Amino acid sequence: MNGETRLLAPLVPTRGYFPDFLTPPEGQLGVDDALSALRETPPARVHTELAGLARTRTLPTWIRAMGDGDTRQLGHLAGALQRYHAAAVAPYWPRLQARIEADRAARGRTLLDGGADRLLATLPSALRWRAPVLEIDYPVDRDLHLGGRGLLLMPSYFCRRTPVTFHNPDLTPVLVYPVDHPAPRATPVPAPGRSLGRLVGQTRSAILRGVGAGCTTTELARRVDVSLASASQHATVLRDAGLLLTLRRGNAVLHTLTPLGAALLRGGQAGEAG
Repeated sequence: MNGETRLLAPLVPTRGYFPDFLTPPEGQLGVDDALSALRETPPARVHTELAGLARTRTLPTWIRAMGDGDTRQLGHLAGALQRYHAAAVAPYWPRLQARIEADRAARGRTLLDGGADRLLATLPSALRWRAPVLEIDYPVDRDLHLGGRGLLLMPSYFCRRTPVTFHNPDLTPVLVYPVDHPAPRATPVPAPGRSLGRLVGQTRSAILRGVGAGCTTTELARRVDVSLASASQHATVLRDAGLLLTLRRGNAVLHTLTPLGAALLRGGQAGEAG
């Protein structure tokens, strides 16, 4: 992976401008679709966006060749990104996806309960909603006018310092913002084998089914018809087993299924159906 890191570093600096074509909208469909779209980027766009990067740093020969229209280098880039993803992202993807999906569930719930104003007002502290303007702590001073196009909010596990948007204002307005990263637990997390061994019985199966697209502990207790304390205890066991993810929102907590929890639930339902 070190070779891919050195290769890609000039294209994606830790701060400042990087080409928009590196993050195609097809990325929402998965890494394969994103890389296919990257390979099909028009040469004129590659040239323009790499010219902007060249104004801030010296680019290696292969990147300059890509900017000059050598489409083979786009394939070279896509291959490097594929290998980097396989080594640095794919092994951890279930955990990353669980955190992202939990954030999406929490934001969607906020939108349904309080509308767009409340949603925008509860985004991370680097974003401040002062209607009709969303102010953002951003590395450079710029204004982005939506012009009725709407704004796509995308939570990101790797966006740690400031939110990110496309450099080109003519592209679909997208705002990538950091998901919450909770502080380390004060007590050790039980080993997965031990926690999964405790995962037996009808009540915890009902808890998994009851979580659905996300719910609070109070809602979970009501759905499963158990006491609040019992719902909290069972949710803790399932969370320690890696089957639930819990996010705190004010005085309440929101439970969502992790990919592992969803897969286990689907398998259980398939077994019952069979």
